[in-house]
Amino acid sequence: MTSSKIQPDLFGEDADPNLFGEAPSYRPDPDAVRAQLHRILAEARAAQKLPWDRRRTDLYSTVFPQMAQWLPDEEAAQLKFEFAEEMARLNAA
Repeated sequence: MTSSKIQPDLFGEDADPNLFGEAPSYRPDPDAVRAQLHRILAEARAAQKLPWDRRRTDLYSTVFPQMAQWLPDEEAAQLKFEFAEEMARLNAA
């Protein structure tokens, strides 16, 4: 008995050649990254003490420098420096 629906061969010619190969390239929008970093920095600057709970503070401390890497080198360095200054100020408060 032959079924009218035939399952495609998972390893045949129709298989996706990139299934386990190189990951697709992703580049975030620098303007969106810049806006997010400036928003976080503005929150920090406006605060007298840490404006976030420990979990969010740890998250921002980790992702802020990583996100900055998507911007031009000089801009990234300046934003990371300013964020580190604000974090030092807030941690001392």
